[in-house]
Amino acid sequence: MTDQTQPLSELQPQPLKYGEREIEEGTLTTFPNPRPGRDYTITITLPEYTCKCPFSGYPDFATLTLTYTPAQKVVELKAIKLYINGYRDRYISHEEAVNQIMDDFVAAVQPHKATLIGDYNPRGNVHTVVEVQYP
Repeated sequence: MTDQTQPLSELQPQPLKYGEREIEEGTLTTFPNPRPGRDYTITITLPEYTCKCPFSGYPDFATLTLTYTPAQKVVELKAIKLYINGYRDRYISHEEAVNQIMDDFVAAVQPHKATLIGDYNPRGNVHTVVEVQYP
């Protein structure tokens, strides 16, 4: 029997699948807050966040929890899912990722206030939680 596997360097690039195209084209889409005169809280949990360590290249996994009080806009859930999935192949530190996500979220949604927690899975006996607040 012959081995039919190829080294990664010899594999032909494949066209993007529809989900990969959606992730690549994704933006933080918003819609009007249905109750702009009332303060209320929205909590979004994203348990499948992943990126790559900028030093080792190893994958990092986390649960992101975003809690915010909307002003005039609310983030669309599929849009935030696709935006977060865009980090999958990025080499980015835990600290930079959580801060960049918050910056992008605030720019798109302009909430009254927001908190983002990145609870990273332990790797090498180290557990990291990064929390950022706006304002």
